[in-house]
Amino acid sequence: MKSESRIFNLVAVFLFITAAVYYIWTDNSDEGADWVGTTALILSGLLCAMCGMYFVFIARRIEPRPEDRADGEIHEGAGELGFFSPGSYWPLGVAAAASITGLGVAFWAPWLIITGGLAVLAATAGLLFEYYTGSRVEHH
Repeated sequence: MKSESRIFNLVAVFLFITAAVYYIWTDNSDEGADWVGTTALILSGLLCAMCGMYFVFIARRIEPRPEDRADGEIHEGAGELGFFSPGSYWPLGVAAAASITGLGVAFWAPWLIITGGLAVLAATAGLLFEYYTGSRVEHH
């Protein structure tokens, strides 16, 4: 997790420096500083810093992975990485429901926002409980 934290924290520093340079650069123009761009860069930097700090705290709690060590070998990273669903239609349902909700927000149709929100909840529940119900249940 150290490598991920370095990447996110370096991008955050870059974004903060870019925000400062952008503010100074646009402040010297006739229209004055561009607050929208400056704010977007600062918020993007804060988001990257938040992710980077999360990885810093996680890296302290777990033992170093092979990619975090200078003497790490490729074969040490071999093996099972986790469980990945071989095929699921629920992400498509979540995306469709989120699109309906977004469409309702764009046109300010409260009935569509509510319908889309309920569909998002239902699709998310289906995705979450996919392996606990139906034919994919493992019986021990």
